[in-house]
Amino acid sequence: MKKNKIIIYQVLPRLFGNMNATCKPNGTLLENGVGKFVDFTPKVLREIRLLGCTHIWYTGVIEHATQTDYSRYGITKDNKHVVKGKAGSPYAIKDYYDVDPDLAVNVSDRMREFEDLVARTHDAGLKMIMDFVPNHVARQYRSDTKPAGIKDLGENDDTTVHFLPNNNFYYIPRQEFAGQFYLGEGPDKYTEYPAKATGNDCFGAYPNCNDWYETVKLNYGVDYMHGHKKYFDPVPDTWEKMKDILLYWCEKGVDGFRCDMAEMVPVEFWGWVIPLVKKEYPAVIFIAEIYNPHEYRYYIFDGKFDYLYDKVGLYDLLRSIICRHASATQITRSWQSLDGINSHMLNFLENHDEQRIASGEFAGDPFRAVSALVVSAMMNVNPMMIYFGQELGEPGKDEEGFSGYDGRTTIFDYWSIASVRNWYNKGNCTVSNLSSGEKELRKIYKKVLTLCNKEAAIREGSFFDLMYVNLDNDCFDANRQYAFLRKYGNELLVIIANFDDRDVSVGIRIPDHAFDVLEIEPQYGECTELLGGAVTTCSIHPDRMFYSAVSADNAVVWKIKLISGKSEKEKNKINRL
Repeated sequence: MKKNKIIIYQVLPRLFGNMNATCKPNGTLLENGVGKFVDFTPKVLREIRLLGCTHIWYTGVIEHATQTDYSRYGITKDNKHVVKGKAGSPYAIKDYYDVDPDLAVNVSDRMREFEDLVARTHDAGLKMIMDFVPNHVARQYRSDTKPAGIKDLGENDDTTVHFLPNNNFYYIPRQEFAGQFYLGEGPDKYTEYPAKATGNDCFGAYPNCNDWYETVKLNYGVDYMHGHKKYFDPVPDTWEKMKDILLYWCEKGVDGFRCDMAEMVPVEFWGWVIPLVKKEYPAVIFIAEIYNPHEYRYYIFDGKFDYLYDKVGLYDLLRSIICRHASATQITRSWQSLDGINSHMLNFLENHDEQRIASGEFAGDPFRAVSALVVSAMMNVNPMMIYFGQELGEPGKDEEGFSGYDGRTTIFDYWSIASVRNWYNKGNCTVSNLSSGEKELRKIYKKVLTLCNKEAAIREGSFFDLMYVNLDNDCFDANRQYAFLRKYGNELLVIIANFDDRDVSVGIRIPDHAFDVLEIEPQYGECTELLGGAVTTCSIHPDRMFYSAVSADNAVVWKIKLISGKSEKEKNKINRL
């Protein structure tokens, strides 16, 4: 059975299918509209699959705090002063056992609508990923739908002490919550006594507007006030509750979890819970949002994660190279720093936390990242992720409300995105409303992403970095170009990415060592360029340059069918060429 390279399409359902173009800053749900689970029709999901994706990460599915009142459906109303934005943050979870009522056509039937979405996703040949937010919850967390026998978070806590191993929250005893921001007055005032610690490890009663004030930190048995002492035996109550939540969603058919701020939760918890979940659901994958490279190996080998964000490594570097602030030679150091764990890293160029490539705060032009897309997607067998609208060059130029103008797509506001609206087109998924540039960019993304699984050399092949033999090459600018090989069976790919703003003709050296390591012999024959379709003859030889033209901010992927076991006569002919 062939292996699949995981290609994830991250999407915010609240925005994706919303065709309301009102887009009033700080607008309500009624004013600006909202996307729904049902907007992901079989046709839509098929188009996402045809883009080259294998998984879809539905961001913001679990019920979170919101300024929209759903109390008539038995859902506790949130105080607006501790909710960020009219729609609220998807990472301020209000009920781990429920889904966001915004996303349902019939709120009372919201869980069935979610289950139907799971079924449609699987029918389309896609795996479903959802967020698991383990570090913090909304300030007014309360599960209205928890299964029988499940106790709510904090239900049995002793609130008179800062810490107990089996408390679910941390408390600031005898102090009222008094954030350094407006909390309302009279009946409208938000009150919390005693105050709970805030989600970004703020263990005082006075978080400010830059803190994650809308959230409360969960207690996994670490006493932060007394030297980070750990109390993991017996297993803390929070561990058990989180395990039950993960198993609940696995039972619904979820195929994987993107675990928010995983490094803010003890690695020991992950090493305990992931094997327990996989014992019952072996195919479920766990992806960690993690930013400290010194912790990577702990979270893979001790924490048992399948994949980790490669944000501070490859993402940050490629962004700097795209913006002409760094050299392409540094890519080699980037992957070498991950030696032994490269296949566990999740690559991306956009997600909900990062600025859009086409924004003025990043590159200002989505085509400037095509070379980076090829490198990020094709360097290794590890997963690749794109963020909805990235394939259309979404510029993130809207000033939506709470989010403001920051080059990102809001996760806090009710909104719709013009580029996505034009492609979605009421579920018709057509390119007729796209600009010529958007059409061309989407073609490029589709070509690159589909090649990732079409070509065995990318999907599961070996990798060989060519930079060390080309640093002093007069026919190759190692600061602006990056070259590498991928090989599987009798197929070899020569991949050259050009980060320069001009077209170039390059010649690259392929050393003897590559022929030994990849077990290939010198070749002379037909080459096909997989991105553009050009066909030519080429020489693969340790004593010959491999020549190619590469357009500005673009890449080439040359495929060579290898012929082994040549006769001496054939070898002599190649050597004379």
